[in-house]
Amino acid sequence: MSAKRRLRVGLIGLGRLGRVYARDLATRIPETRLVAVADPDETALADVSSTYDARAHRDPQGLLDDGEVEAVVIASPTHTHAALTVAACGTGKAIFCEKPPALSLVETERMKAAASRPGVFFQMGFMRRFDPGYAAAKRKIAEGLIGTPVVFKSSSRDPYRTSLEYANPKSSGGMIMDMGIHDFDLARWFMGEVKSVSAVGGTLAYPELKTVGDIDNAIVSLVFADDRIGVVDLSRNGIYGYDISSELLGTAGTLRVGYIRETPLLEMTKNSIAHDTVPHFMQRFEDAYTIQLRDFALNVLESRPPSVTIDDGLGAIKVALAAERSRVAGRPVEV
Repeated sequence: MSAKRRLRVGLIGLGRLGRVYARDLATRIPETRLVAVADPDETALADVSSTYDARAHRDPQGLLDDGEVEAVVIASPTHTHAALTVAACGTGKAIFCEKPPALSLVETERMKAAASRPGVFFQMGFMRRFDPGYAAAKRKIAEGLIGTPVVFKSSSRDPYRTSLEYANPKSSGGMIMDMGIHDFDLARWFMGEVKSVSAVGGTLAYPELKTVGDIDNAIVSLVFADDRIGVVDLSRNGIYGYDISSELLGTAGTLRVGYIRETPLLEMTKNSIAHDTVPHFMQRFEDAYTIQLRDFALNVLESRPPSVTIDDGLGAIKVALAAERSRVAGRPVEV
């Protein structure tokens, strides 16, 4: 019996998440082989390419032109996603792009136009959909367990602020875009399109974020197309740990997704019960990232449609941009 065919993947971007993707594509996913990597950082490029025996390209275009590469995974900074996606769409290679799709609606529409051409396979990266807890909640709702969900609540709290370089909205899109896009994607996935948003936020815990024009806390209220409601709270100063949770309140019950205790251990001493907390996103969503990339590979190899489309990215970015406009204007904004 012949060995199962493996998708030959090229990876663009070798930052924090890119290195995780390199490891998964090279060692954790039976259906993929990491054949090439690209990054302008020569140290990262040399390290990852030698670790996984992948060809090294300083210029992403070199990777896109590499005849050995069948599929491209884009994990570079957000402001590069649109140009790389448009370029990749002309190569005949399957494309996976990390969230958010871009920093503006115009750029995302450009990506959509390119990705919508005949023969182009494009899948967005929204890894929370592949987390076992969120995936189970989606199934339970489809089964009617909680009746009709009428309120969506989601909370994303980082234990500390990101670097000022990363926080700069010119690179990341700012906190509401960069952090909130996951929650807005989940809101649409569970509840449908968002009609209007109202957002408040500020630089309340880390004054230095003002130097790059970013905030560290925000609350976004959502009204869905059918008048159901939702709320998302975002914070860079969770302090106690990485806390991601969502609730769906239905007419016949409620689903709550998430956990805060990392190790299944309670320390019970006099007048005290304590446990540890989830350190950060890689510990919380490590499996989800792997499952997501494997899903992409299987979709390409088995000629299945993408699980998450550019329209999903476009829908989430519209909510994020409207929320930022609402925060700045101090009034509700139509999506």
